[in-house]
Amino acid sequence: MRRKRLDSIGLWIARGAIAAACLIPFYWLLNVSLSTPSAIYKMPADYWPRPAVIDNFRAVFETGQFLRNILNSFVVASLTTLLTLALASPAAYALARLRVRRKDLIMAVFLGVAIFPAIGMIGPLYVAMARLSLIGRYPALVLPYTLMSLPLAVWILTHYFSTLPRSLEDAALIDGCTPAQAFLRVILPVSAPGLFTSAALIFIFAWNEFLFALIMTSTPESRTVPVALALFAGLHELPWGTIAAATVVSIAPVLLLVALFQRKIVEGLTAGATR
Repeated sequence: MRRKRLDSIGLWIARGAIAAACLIPFYWLLNVSLSTPSAIYKMPADYWPRPAVIDNFRAVFETGQFLRNILNSFVVASLTTLLTLALASPAAYALARLRVRRKDLIMAVFLGVAIFPAIGMIGPLYVAMARLSLIGRYPALVLPYTLMSLPLAVWILTHYFSTLPRSLEDAALIDGCTPAQAFLRVILPVSAPGLFTSAALIFIFAWNEFLFALIMTSTPESRTVPVALALFAGLHELPWGTIAAATVVSIAPVLLLVALFQRKIVEGLTAGATR
């Protein structure tokens, strides 16, 4: 009993240490965003802003440009998520249900494409987007992001669909549904955890992606949040308070997304783990 209690205490200490390591950077970011310029460079540093001000947040939104950047990121991430799920869901369902030869090889190819370095694709894709006159427009980011997100989404959804009993489709077919109707009306609704997991990972990737966003956006109005943050620095100074405030604003939607759908994301990631 004593050994078990010690193990439990040790486990909670380890959890607390991991949580602290993850949360301290966010706490310090919030601290800097609420501090005055003189307090940011104060030594020794204050562990809470004295006084706490919102001037940095006001500076972020005073021109309205950063709101435009947030809108761009939201539109690009949302369109990428919807398009990727629309393409990945039927492909994953086919891989999970049909007798496809060399399925393992196909899945390995999908994973291989997913880990292919983005820097190797930026040149040809830029030329293609330039010839289509899409540079600085949403499709210039949505299409490459979809190509990069599709393999991972197919991999996650294939494993999730494999955990569903075939009796679901059989019952739908007996009730008069076509295979397509059974997929849309029965399989997709019960696959919410897998879909939410894929959607969250795709949205976060598209929201945070920097390289393509930097190359494919040609004007300040077309930039996404990561590019806007990188260009906050002035020629002779680094406005750390403003950068910190903008970073807090930019990560808030992602944190909210994870907080709202945390349970479904975990369910989707662990689906099939015990098969």
